[in-house]
Amino acid sequence: MTQPAIPRPRKAPVQARSAATVEAILEAAAHILENEGFDGYTTNAIARRAGVSIGSLYQYFPNKDAVTAALVMADAARLHDDVHAAAEATAGEDFQAQLNALIDVVVAHQLDRPDLARLIDVEERRLATDPALAAKDASVLVLIRDLLVAHRIRLPFDLDSVARDLFGMVHGMCDFAGDHGETDPAQLKARIRHAVLSYLGVPAS
Repeated sequence: MTQPAIPRPRKAPVQARSAATVEAILEAAAHILENEGFDGYTTNAIARRAGVSIGSLYQYFPNKDAVTAALVMADAARLHDDVHAAAEATAGEDFQAQLNALIDVVVAHQLDRPDLARLIDVEERRLATDPALAAKDASVLVLIRDLLVAHRIRLPFDLDSVARDLFGMVHGMCDFAGDHGETDPAQLKARIRHAVLSYLGVPAS
């Protein structure tokens, strides 16, 4: 079955003022999703919340789905950048310290704005697969592979399979927690850490 085309922005902002307008539109969309859900999520409501005319919104986004797709992509980009920053900040530390830092980032991303994260997850699944999103996932998979290799972790399966399993495990547990309204980050981090270490056969320190 052929997937629908990804809704794209009409144009990318070039000047600082244009970038600020797009940022205001995306934050307005996030605010509405977070506080009103899909019922109040319209292009008119987004423009009103952003303080721009509906014509200005349509200069950048042809429809509501294009706004949503841009919001999903911006969210994925933030998570990608935060994960890589955490890996860089803990470079040289032991495996469990680096693992904890990465789990902290993913859990914070899910639970800092849990209602928004849950609805973005819904929209990400609804929209067609975006190659740019897939590229960010692939970049994180490379990071996980490199972490396992650098620390010479004995793997229960081949490296690529283990990296994918760990990626799916952390994201799946976070998404499921968000879907069920969990709000305790410490408890969720502990469960994810236990699951990852148990899968790898690494004793908890």
